[in-house]
This record gives sequence, C-alpha cells and structure tokens, in this order.
Amino acid sequence: MKAMLLAAGRGERMRPLTDHTPKPLLQAGGKPLIVWAIERLVAAGVRDLVINHAHLGAMLEAHLGDGAAFGASITWSREGTALETAGGIATALPLLGDAPFIVANADVYCDFAFARLVAPALSGWTSGTLAHLVLVDNPPHHPGGDFMLEDGIVRDADARRPHLARTFSGIGLYHPHLFAGVPAGHPMRLAPLLRAAMAAGHVRGEWHGGTWVDVGTIERLAALDLALRASHHPLSSSG
Repeated sequence: MKAMLLAAGRGERMRPLTDHTPKPLLQAGGKPLIVWAIERLVAAGVRDLVINHAHLGAMLEAHLGDGAAFGASITWSREGTALETAGGIATALPLLGDAPFIVANADVYCDFAFARLVAPALSGWTSGTLAHLVLVDNPPHHPGGDFMLEDGIVRDADARRPHLARTFSGIGLYHPHLFAGVPAGHPMRLAPLLRAAMAAGHVRGEWHGGTWVDVGTIERLAALDLALRASHHPLSSSG
C-alpha cells in the first residue's frame, strides 16, 4: 500500500520561520513534523511513500533522502509551483498506482493509528466509495467544523445540525477515481471534489478522538513542542 504526504504548502502564517525552512521540517518534540508522520506510517506497515513539494523542496529532499533512514522508500513529486491539494495528488497519481492510497498533511501532528486505514483499503470498500476521511473534534480556531459525520457517512456541513459538525484532520484514504477529472499540473483544491462525492453518497469516514494539532501558527507550534517534550509517550496512538 502507498501513502502520500502533502508538503508543498508555503506556510505563510508561519513566517518568518518558513522563509528559510519548509513548514514540514519545522520541529516539535525534537523532530520535524513530517518525520512524525513518516514514522507513524512505517509503524503501520506503510513504507512506500510519495511526497510532493514546491517551496524549498530541495531542503526536504536533502533532509529525508530516499527514506531509508526511516525504514521507508520515498519518491518525490516535484511541483515547482504549489498545485493545491487535489492538483498535487492528481499530478502524483502515476506514482501512486491504481489501488486506494493514504494521504496526510505533512504539517500537522496527529496520533492517529494509520493501520486503521490499511485494513479497509486491502479488504475492499463499500461499492462506490471514493474517500474515507478521518475527522476530529472542532478546535477553538475552527468551531464550525468542515463536514458532518453520521453513521459512518460524511456529508457537507448542515447548519441545522451543528452537533454533527467535525473538522477534517487532513488524513484520508482515497480511490484514484476521485481525481480522474483533474489534469496533471493543474491547481485544484480538494474540498470541491469531496463535496461533489459527498452529494453522491461516495464518502465515508470515522472520528479520531486522540491528539490532533493543526500547526497553523507559531504559537501552536511552540505549544505542541512543549507538550511533546513533556510527554513520556508522544507516539502513543488512540482510536
């Protein structure tokens, strides 16, 4: 099974830190954010990784290399100019193959056990499923959430049922068919594709109740760093 780590973002809100360092290489708990994700994937038996990059991509390649130091095999998808999430995934499809694959943001911290996504991918999905999303409780900076999770089905948020709203963690399992209409090299966001698939009933999901940090500000990065350094078991997974 393969996984893709999204590492092409500029990290504007993290400047000046990201002026000279790609956001996924910013450190928390003594190691870069992207390394936490790589280690969790490898622990789940997912070692064949694709990583895209644009801003300061050469630094990512220099730091991670071919992945051997982490027990992984890394293939690089070089974008030059960032293509947004769906555009980056569609461009990397020739590297990802024809089977469902995991995608995760490389600049968040989450203790989700990726092994939970391996079994559905290998055993086969419900007919017509195009995506399986991992959702988390809404953080203070995003109280309205992104989508609605009910009985394992993910739908667009409904203002009439705010208690069902959850935030998309940036972790998902996707079928390549979801990106069939996106030309390689063409910038496109992921949310419109997901919402179209949701409207047709093709998106499933689950809730993760463990640790999830969207490292979107310098303050959140500092808080995560302190929490991880204080934790005796920073790699513990839940859910």
